[in-house]
Amino acid sequence: MARNKPLAKKLRLAAAFKSNKPVPLWVIAKTLGKVRRRPKRHWRRSRMQL
Repeated sequence: MARNKPLAKKLRLAAAFKSNKPVPLWVIAKTLGKVRRRPKRHWRRSRMQL
């Protein structure tokens, strides 16, 4: 990947990194364990919109 990235691409990458975190415990408790993980995108089946 290029060392110098456009700001828009950098922001999209930052958003993708931030979304890659576990679901908070209170969400799991509130939904009685129905929501345990975030929907993940498969690295080969779909591309991130960069």
